[in-house]
Amino acid sequence: MFLKPDNAPGKAWLTCCRPAICIGLFVAFGGVLFGYDTGTISGIIAMKYWKQEFATNRNDAGEPEITASEDSLIVSILSAGTFFGALLAAPVGDRMGRRLGLMFSAGFVFNLGVILQTISTEQDMFIAGRFFAGLGVGLISALIPMYQSETAPKWIRGTIVGAYQLAITIGLFLAAIVNNSTKDRNDSGSYRIPIAIQFLWSLILVGGLIVLPETPRFLIKQNKYDKAAKALGKLRRLPVDHPAVTEELNEVQANHLYEMSLGKATYADCFKGTIGKRLLTGSLLQILQQLTGVNFIFYYGTQYFENAGFENAFINQVITNSVNVASTLPGLYLVEKMGRRNLLLMGAVGMCVCQYIVAIVGTVAGTTEVAAQKTAIAFVCIYIFFFASSWGPVAWVVTGELFPLKVRAKCLSITTASNWLFNWAIAYSTPYMVNEDYANLQSKVFFVWGTCCFVCIAFVWFMIYETKGLSLEQVDELYGVVGKAWQSKKFRPSLNFSEVDHQNQRHRSLADIAADQERKRSVGNGEGAGMGAAATEKV
Repeated sequence: MFLKPDNAPGKAWLTCCRPAICIGLFVAFGGVLFGYDTGTISGIIAMKYWKQEFATNRNDAGEPEITASEDSLIVSILSAGTFFGALLAAPVGDRMGRRLGLMFSAGFVFNLGVILQTISTEQDMFIAGRFFAGLGVGLISALIPMYQSETAPKWIRGTIVGAYQLAITIGLFLAAIVNNSTKDRNDSGSYRIPIAIQFLWSLILVGGLIVLPETPRFLIKQNKYDKAAKALGKLRRLPVDHPAVTEELNEVQANHLYEMSLGKATYADCFKGTIGKRLLTGSLLQILQQLTGVNFIFYYGTQYFENAGFENAFINQVITNSVNVASTLPGLYLVEKMGRRNLLLMGAVGMCVCQYIVAIVGTVAGTTEVAAQKTAIAFVCIYIFFFASSWGPVAWVVTGELFPLKVRAKCLSITTASNWLFNWAIAYSTPYMVNEDYANLQSKVFFVWGTCCFVCIAFVWFMIYETKGLSLEQVDELYGVVGKAWQSKKFRPSLNFSEVDHQNQRHRSLADIAADQERKRSVGNGEGAGMGAAATEKV
C-alpha cells in the first residue's frame, strides 16, 4: 500500500514511505481528539457516580436520573460547538495557516474545554466545557483533512486522509476502554480520569506540529513561492531546485493564478458553477455519513444496550469499538484499490442490509431473547465493518479533494459544518426517538438509519465523481470537463495549468482550454518541447 510508484517523483524513505506520508499519518493523530471526546461521553453519562453528582432528578426508586432533555443537551452540545468550530476553520486556516491553526485549535481552544469539564461539579460548567471542547474539535476536523490533502502525494492521498478516520476510531476505542476501567470507581476519578486524559492527545499533536512544515499550497496562496519550494522539497525529500519540485509547484501556482483571474474568493463563489456542485456533493456526503446512524451506536450505545436488556452493555461498547478500529484498516487499502466511488457504493449497500436486519430482528423477536441479542450485536458489528471501511474514511477523503485552492478552506469548513450540524441533530433527537416516554422506537430506529443508507446508494451513483489518482488541480479539470458522475471513471487529465494564459483565457471553459492544448500537442511541430522545458522553470 505504501510502495511508491516508479513514475512518482521523490526518494524512497525507510524502504516503503516518504516524509509526506509520515507527516500526513502523524497529523491524522488529531482524529484521536475527535474520536475520544465523542466516545467518552457515552460511558460517562451512564456512570453511577457521575449521575449522583450531576443528576437533578430522581426516578421512582429514588435513584439519580438524567432526564431526556438533559441527556440531549449534554451529549449534543459538543456537536453544537463543533458546528461553529468548523465554520471558524476557514478564517483560521486562511489567516493563521493550516499548521498554526491546528496548534491554536488543539493547544488552546480544545484544552480550555477539557479544563472546564475536568473541574466541573455541576451540569452548567460541564456543558460549557463540552461546548468549548467541541469548538476545538470542529476546528481540527476541518483543518486536518485540509493539511493532509495539501501535503500528501496524489498516489496515496486517499489512504493518508483516510487515516484520519482510523485515528477517530482509535479515539473511540480508547474512550470505551478507559470508561470501562473507571466506571466502578466511587469517586470523581470515575469521570475526571477519562476527561483529563485528553490533555495527552492534545500535547502529542501540538508537539509534533512545532517541527512540521506549512503546506506548500497555503504558502503559494500567500505568494511565498520560495518557502513553498522549501516545504515541498522537504515533503518530497528532493532538492528545492529539482525539476520535479519546480514542475509540481508551477502547476499549483498556475492553477491558483487561473482561479484568481476569475475573481477573488468569497463565500458567494462557493455556491456558483462547478464549485457549487462540488459543495453540494461534499455537504450531502457529510450529512449522509451522519444519517447512516453510526453515532447512535457510539453516542448512545451503552445506554441503548442497557435499556434494551442486553447483558454487559459496557463490554458490548468495547466490542463495537474494536470492530470499528479493525475495519478501518481494509478501507485505507481499498480507497486506492477500488476507488472512492465503488467503495462508497459497496459500503452503502452493506450498511442498508445490516440496518434492516437489526431492525426486523429487534421488532419481531424483541431484545430480551438471548438469540435475538446475539443476532443484533452480530449485525451491528457487520454494519460497523461496512461503515468503517467505506463511508467513515472516504467521506473525509472526497471532501478533502473536491475544491480549488482559493475556496478550499471556505468550502471544507461548510462541508464539515454540515457533518456536525446533523451530528448535533441526531445526538439531540435520539433520546426522544428511543425513550419510552416519547416515540419509544427502540430497535425500530434502525429502520430510519436503514432507509437513509438506501438513499446513500442513489446519492453515490448520481453525485460522486471518481478522483482516485488525480492531483488536486486535476480535480478542477475533471469537474470542468465531465458532466455526469457515472462517466468520471473514463476521465484522463489533459490540461496543463502552467500552459494556460490566465489573463486571456479566463473566460473560456476548462474543457475548451484542454481541447486546445491537446490539439497543439498532436501537431508535433516542436512547440510541446518548448513548453515542457518551461515547465521546469519558476512561473
